[in-house]
Amino acid sequence: MVHITHPLTVPLSRRRFVQGLAAGGVLASTPGWLLASESRQAGAAPQLLTGPNIALEISELPVNFTGVSRMATAINGSIPGPTLLLKEGEEVTIQVTNRLPVATSIHWHGILLPYQMDGVPGISFAGIAPGDTFTYRFTPRQHGTYWYHSHSGFQEMTGMYGALIIQSASGEKHQSQQDYVVQLSDWTDENPMQVFSKLKVQSDLYNFNQPTVVDFSRDVSDKGLQDALDKRRMWQRMRMNPTDLADLSAATLTFLMNGTTPAGNWTGRYNPGDRIRLRFINAASNSFFDVRIPGLTMTLIQADGQDVVPVDINEFRFGPGETYDVLVEPTEEAYTLFAQSMDRTGFARGTLAVAQGMTAPVPAVDPVEWLTMADMMGSMSHAGMSGEGMSGEGMSSAGMDHGGMDQAGMNHSAMMSGGMDHSQMQHGGMAMDHSQHGMMSDNPLSKPSSTVRHASSEYGASVDMRVDMPRTSLDDPGIGLRNLSEQGRRPLGHKVLTLADLRSAQGVLDDQRIPTRELELHLTGNMERYSWSFDGLEFGQSTPVALRHNERIRIILQNDTMMTHPMHLHGMWSDLETDQGELIVRRHTLPLQPAQRISFLVTPEDVGRWAWHCHLLFHMDAGMFREVVVS
Repeated sequence: MVHITHPLTVPLSRRRFVQGLAAGGVLASTPGWLLASESRQAGAAPQLLTGPNIALEISELPVNFTGVSRMATAINGSIPGPTLLLKEGEEVTIQVTNRLPVATSIHWHGILLPYQMDGVPGISFAGIAPGDTFTYRFTPRQHGTYWYHSHSGFQEMTGMYGALIIQSASGEKHQSQQDYVVQLSDWTDENPMQVFSKLKVQSDLYNFNQPTVVDFSRDVSDKGLQDALDKRRMWQRMRMNPTDLADLSAATLTFLMNGTTPAGNWTGRYNPGDRIRLRFINAASNSFFDVRIPGLTMTLIQADGQDVVPVDINEFRFGPGETYDVLVEPTEEAYTLFAQSMDRTGFARGTLAVAQGMTAPVPAVDPVEWLTMADMMGSMSHAGMSGEGMSGEGMSSAGMDHGGMDQAGMNHSAMMSGGMDHSQMQHGGMAMDHSQHGMMSDNPLSKPSSTVRHASSEYGASVDMRVDMPRTSLDDPGIGLRNLSEQGRRPLGHKVLTLADLRSAQGVLDDQRIPTRELELHLTGNMERYSWSFDGLEFGQSTPVALRHNERIRIILQNDTMMTHPMHLHGMWSDLETDQGELIVRRHTLPLQPAQRISFLVTPEDVGRWAWHCHLLFHMDAGMFREVVVS
């Protein structure tokens, strides 16, 4: 008997409020410095702060996005927090005062600075105690679009984030008449710690796209009873779900654009003939977004704050921590900014228009697509099969070993008391250092995976699969974005951005030294246990990764899980290279698709202790976090 998992039953009230309230946001409060919150409800831009001295205050405030009042963590009384406008080469002093009953912190995402200013409690400093003020002081050595957020507990998930724009010392190369930050995020009315605890008990609790009886009947009609049964048996045998695209969904999340619900319809105004710069920031805690503006071509000019060779696109996917800057030149009166979640359960939405109150048609959310064999196993060409469009009928779990998947429990008490406290973690275990491989091949990813792969017995019970034949190309947009024109879901010629399309305009080739060694790590996890890790070791079991100051090192990451992970390395750039060894683009956050293997070069310019983690907040908190020590 094949077991069919029924989707999560979503209360009617959640479905009714999935687009939120038109006037949702920070509620009015009595202190004078909070009076601007009333305008925030109408979708006004956050406060803009600039100059050599900036003051930020962190506090709890009531918000209402869905019809229910909840407490949020706000910066200077707003969500998002103030937009900070800094200048390249000019020192800034930022005083952060904590009015919360618990400790807090601010991390300047993607910014090169002394490690003591990086803002990661237990790694770079002790955190900001209640009632205390911490002074951040640094001189920006870069320009572009960045952001900042809390690195304490789940405060980022409750509203503590904001945009950070650094003006170029040599002047802006791309001129525009309008310049807007478009900051995407996700909000839950639930206590984030309770959400995390629920996932530890049942990891697919919020997935209401699970295979249903209707899907099974459709497979029987399309493929026949036996193939439909084989397909279900395969997924059951592997104890995996083909729709595990995200841990959270619109069952608990409301997606926001600049702190505004879809019903609130954030609007950016322009005059006819204007060129508009849109600075997209994914400030979500746990959500990837697929972004498009129907009827408009976007010219991508920056990725993660770094200038890139301009490329025309119609859609892009980005995960938490990533930023993309685009230019658009509207010819109509109104356009919809549409950002649907990767799991296709909801969307954030805004409007570009010549006047406030105008709207354009809002697209329907795309149907959810199942993960394929290529998403699970990587390159099937080694076995004489093409995995790109395979649905898995008749396939075994070759390339995956589930021997470590027993039902023994794990002790996560150290991470269940309000979010990960890095200062309380003990380190054990070892990072994989494959420096002996050196520069054995022009193709950094060409070594047979059998020379570096681990059996699941080495990984232990924290790992439920491994990939023996990873994909190494960078030209796949990912599940749900492949062949959209051919499917009739987008106009002909619709261009979806891939990593292969990105070329840094400068910087990435500044250091042409040959790497002196290689470091390889695997991204691992166990969905049933909701455990995430590097090389099967959660943060509390791992030792720091040791790098030498100013060395040139190649890092190889392989994703042995079914989920896409946005990997953020603090304190240094990640210079991405192709599977043929061509350096193409400089990033601070790199998304790894399931069964993908990527390579990048790093030059640690600043000594100190740094963080390296998945920027899906719950994945980081569940163990996919590593300390990096540069000495």
